[in-house]
Parts: sequence; structure tokens; C-alpha cells
Amino acid sequence: MGNICRSPTAHGVFLKKLSDHNLLDKIKVDSAGTHNYHPNSPPDKRSQKHALNRGYDLSDLRARPVVDSDFEEFDLILAMDWDNRALLEEKCPEKHINKIRGLAEFLQKTQASVIPDPYYGGDQGFENVLDLIEEATDGLLEFVLKK
Repeated sequence: MGNICRSPTAHGVFLKKLSDHNLLDKIKVDSAGTHNYHPNSPPDKRSQKHALNRGYDLSDLRARPVVDSDFEEFDLILAMDWDNRALLEEKCPEKHINKIRGLAEFLQKTQASVIPDPYYGGDQGFENVLDLIEEATDGLLEFVLKK
């Protein structure tokens, strides 16, 4: 939504996994929000703290809104929840609509249809989001490697 919690967390986690597999030169990752609430802001301090505790440095990421060229440039555009997916689908040109998916679709064990927003919760919400994102990005990496 605002590109300061879930999306930059997924961005940082997936970048680390790509780095671990020597794939940074083959796969481009970026994150953006459906709303421009926090332009050029770093990720939420709580997101950064919890991510860093697990070895993911989000400090160099900055919030930005989804722009029209994203639909052309990227092969996959992953939404965190149904509201944001609907907003993406409204904005997306019809020829690229198949690029929009939910990150939760890549969960391998956990049954969840969305990655919940931890913004208004406590520490456990941020830990839960990290658990889900780590699992989903494992599935995403498997998916990307098969392509």
C-alpha cells in the first residue's frame, strides 16, 4: 500500500535469496506501493528492525508508487492483499493483467490468501509477516528458477 512495510520486506528478503543463489545479475527486484503515502521514505523502522534481526538489511530501500512503466518492465507484479491487487488490476493495461499475482500464492506450507499488514500491530505482526514472506519467497524462487 504505502511501500514501507510488507513490500520492502519482501524486496529485501528476495534480494538476499537471489544473492545467495548468484542470481542478482539475472533477476531485477523492486517494490512499490499502490498509494504514494510515503514518497522516498525508508521502510518502517519496525520492519527494518525485525528484518535486520534475521539478516535482511532494508535500510537502502525507499518508498515509491507503482508507475505505468512497471507493468511493461516487470514480468511479475506481486500484491500483498486483495485490496492492493484490485488497485493494481484497475491501473494495469489489459495486455499485462496476467502479470499480477499475489505473493501468498507462493506459500508452500502455510494456508493464507494474503500477507497481512503489520503496520497497526505489535512486534508479533512483523514477525508473522517475515515468516510468511520468507516462505513465499522460497516458493517464488522455485517458480522463477523453473521459468
